[in-house]
Amino acid sequence: MSTDYTYDEEGYLWPFFVFTLAFIITVPLTLLLVRRSRDPAAAFPRIQTSFKHAHTDTVEALRKQEKRKDRKLSLTVAVVVGWAVMGYMLYLIQTTEAPSQKLWNPYDILGISESATEKQIKSTYRKLSLKLHPDKVKLDPSKNETMEDLNARFVEITKAYQALTDEEVRNNYIQYGNPDGKQGFSINIALPKAIVSDGNGKYVVLVYSALFGVLLPYLVGSWWYGTLRRSKEGVLMESANRLFREYRDNIDEGGVVTALSTGKEYEELFKGDKADSGLSKVESRILAEGELTPLAGGISLKDKGKLEDLESGPQRKALALLWAYLGRVELDDPELNKAKFAVAPVAHALNKSFNAIALAYMNTNPLLASYYASQLLIQAMPPKSSPLLQLPYFTPAVVKAVEGDSRIHTSVQDFMDRPDAKRRSLVVGKGLLTEEQYREAVAVAKQLPYLRVAKAYFKVTGERFIIPSSLVTLVVKGRFVPPGSEKVPEINPADLEDIDPAEDDLDAILGRKTKKVVGKDEKTGKPIVEAAEAELVAAPLAAAPYFARDHSPRWHVFLTDSKQGRVAVPPFTFAQFDRPIFEADGRTPTFAMQTLKAQFQAPPQAGHYTFVMHVVCDSYVGFDTKMEVTLIVEEASKAAEMEVEDEISEPDEGKFHFYHRPSPLEEEEGVGIGIKRSADLNSFLRHRLDRGHHARRQGRAAEAEETGQGRVLGRGEQHRRRRGRRYQRHKHGYGTGKLD
Repeated sequence: MSTDYTYDEEGYLWPFFVFTLAFIITVPLTLLLVRRSRDPAAAFPRIQTSFKHAHTDTVEALRKQEKRKDRKLSLTVAVVVGWAVMGYMLYLIQTTEAPSQKLWNPYDILGISESATEKQIKSTYRKLSLKLHPDKVKLDPSKNETMEDLNARFVEITKAYQALTDEEVRNNYIQYGNPDGKQGFSINIALPKAIVSDGNGKYVVLVYSALFGVLLPYLVGSWWYGTLRRSKEGVLMESANRLFREYRDNIDEGGVVTALSTGKEYEELFKGDKADSGLSKVESRILAEGELTPLAGGISLKDKGKLEDLESGPQRKALALLWAYLGRVELDDPELNKAKFAVAPVAHALNKSFNAIALAYMNTNPLLASYYASQLLIQAMPPKSSPLLQLPYFTPAVVKAVEGDSRIHTSVQDFMDRPDAKRRSLVVGKGLLTEEQYREAVAVAKQLPYLRVAKAYFKVTGERFIIPSSLVTLVVKGRFVPPGSEKVPEINPADLEDIDPAEDDLDAILGRKTKKVVGKDEKTGKPIVEAAEAELVAAPLAAAPYFARDHSPRWHVFLTDSKQGRVAVPPFTFAQFDRPIFEADGRTPTFAMQTLKAQFQAPPQAGHYTFVMHVVCDSYVGFDTKMEVTLIVEEASKAAEMEVEDEISEPDEGKFHFYHRPSPLEEEEGVGIGIKRSADLNSFLRHRLDRGHHARRQGRAAEAEETGQGRVLGRGEQHRRRRGRRYQRHKHGYGTGKLD
């Protein structure tokens, strides 16, 4: 038995192979291209506004350019070629006739029926052998016959005759389907025979060498070294190293902006002559006199010195353009204005890396400076500027009309809390806002997601006390109350509670389910909760008309030690919430109570720990919360003691009513008290035991006073002894009752 390897001479099998290979490669690439082509921001709600500034078209063009960058041309070409190849292979599969494999049948070869007798078989074979014997048959030129064809035909009828008459040959035919016995395997290779024919082998070797020796190592190496070039935050490693060198413990927002200009990404943005082109014009504009700040770019004198100390090059131009962007300085040059808006998203990406560096040092000031710098970059505002600049159409002149000469800036919340007539009188007028612009600004302000924290506390799931080194959950309860909201409902106390899930509800414990308060128990007063599938809701995209990217706001919750200026618990980031923020119209707030949770390990020692909790939004200025929270950690032994006492003090509710009438002696001594309560038999007996002990104690005290022997126990000692006796009775099953 042998195995024969044959190539696809008929050209029927190899289209299946090529189609399968193209399908495996093309479909994943198609999904990748579709995912990159799909705008992720389309699934997020947006703040409804018609505001457009003078450079809105430039900002929109930069946003579309960034989205197109994700759709690489090479990827698109590969997908188109892949689908074209698959289409052509399907055409070949449909049009190429499949070779038919006819089973060897001796009856068909001899031309007789399967019911023929042995005599008929011999007679037919004798006739065919005389007719088809090679010595007696002449070649037919019209059929292109050869002697090999005639011999093969005669051998075929001879085998058919033997299969039907010879015992051994017949057994081979019955067992193996062939008169010659067991045959070898024939394996068809789904490749055209032409690729291995004489003279083509060298080309096949060349193609294989190019694919597996050149292209595959190149792709793997490019991917590997590409990942090594960038940090986890997506910036170049060289940029991360430069930011690390710029880190200072006392850095402020201006210092962070200067540090962000060191990114290597700007060298790609300002190649060659672009680094110096227009630099002097940008610097002259940002260093001119400003309306609200000494300099138009909002740059401080310290940061001005840092700018002037830099040598001309990509960093200096990037820093100058960043200050022009933050100060909303008009450069009167299309290319410079485009570059001004292009540097901000790069700086924002670099700021993520600086934030990670600040977090590694665990110092509060640089971490907050990084978050505040993010707010400024998204809102295009210089450091220490008024939060009112976040509103549409609000210029420095409008801000000055609201704040006057006050050194304390007015927040958006404070401005919107004023009566409408007061607001209108301040900002509507000649050189300020029109009525239409004022209404648009107010409408946008009423859509900004300001998270107002209602309560923050610590807990351990399933426990009543926090012990050292336990897993503590910081629970932050708050509502999104946009500035200027009217008819804000009162907080339901039940919404401030965090109900522990059942021990067997793994989905709820792992956060795959949320708890919804549906009512209140009339007897116990406890809230009734139901588990529901977790459906997280994202906040609207940031209202950032000057930022050339769509950005989803994030809230960072972390704890700091104000005395040491250190971060005690690293930030937990929240971009989605368990309750809707706005109604279906996108404008009406729901005022639903949101729950933010952060888990960390409790300190190893018992005590009272006071932290400062920060809730910082990375997209809006003045929307942050800062409050003190105290973590009480109990000793493990003390917590266990308190648990036992609480268990003893909880009376069991029963189904019987007992009424105890005091005896005449008890009434005379003023000891007996008539009670009527719902309790079980154990509680009733417990009460009787207490009354008997009290009467005996009164008697012992009177006897000691008359004889002068012994002493009368003070109330404190009586209380301690009474608690001890009750604990013993509880331990030995004498009854239950509440400790005094």
